[in-house]
Amino acid sequence: MKTEPEYSIQQLSRLSGVSARTLRWYHQIGLLPPGRVGENGYRYYGPRQADRLQDILYYRALGVELSQIKAYLDDPAFDRIAALRGHLAALLAEQARLEGLVASLRKTIDAQERSIPMKDEEKFEAFKRRIVEQNEAAYGQEVRQKYGDSQADQANQAVMNLTPDQYRQWTELGRRIQQGLEQALREGASPESPQGRDVARLHRRWLSFSGGPYDAAKHRGLAMLYTADPRFTAYYDREIPGCAQFLQDAILHWTEAE
Repeated sequence: MKTEPEYSIQQLSRLSGVSARTLRWYHQIGLLPPGRVGENGYRYYGPRQADRLQDILYYRALGVELSQIKAYLDDPAFDRIAALRGHLAALLAEQARLEGLVASLRKTIDAQERSIPMKDEEKFEAFKRRIVEQNEAAYGQEVRQKYGDSQADQANQAVMNLTPDQYRQWTELGRRIQQGLEQALREGASPESPQGRDVARLHRRWLSFSGGPYDAAKHRGLAMLYTADPRFTAYYDREIPGCAQFLQDAILHWTEAE
């Protein structure tokens, strides 16, 4: 009978690159309990704990808070394969983002060195393409299944067709939405409050830049993804946990009132 490998905390630290101090902290907060604790008080970890640590590190690489990671991993409905695919999609999107920025920087440097003026459209093309590729890699499959290829392609093209002024408006709306969500959470506001109403309306305006007019039913349908899909949740909860839930509840409440 083959015996499963077991690691001391120092061995797991060397294997993973995570400090022993951090592993002790993860144990303390219930994020990564060891497989067993010996009579001498030493922690020992097996393959299941190694897998869980790998999941933690993937989420951390994507900027997810520790408390949110624990909630994901402890959820009985947690699907590791689906989560790993999501991580891969997000990292591929980040890779595409960096490649786009590198290409844009090279083009800008070349234009500056040769004293060739760049069109405003060229300056922002890499940023728009980055957004399209990132969204397609992370959420494309779900969006296409829910709304169809034609609508997904139209949304992507709408982003690429944004003028520099529209692009600035769009990104500013995104910033205001995130700021409004975080402020509402800090102040303990409810989704039914005027703050919830404002952020829901800003969100619909933001969507209209890439998806055309959003009616109440379509807005509610999209909002349901914000807590059902951990990638959406991680995006809005990147600074303060609860933002995605607040946004969903605000949209559901204020669209129902229409």
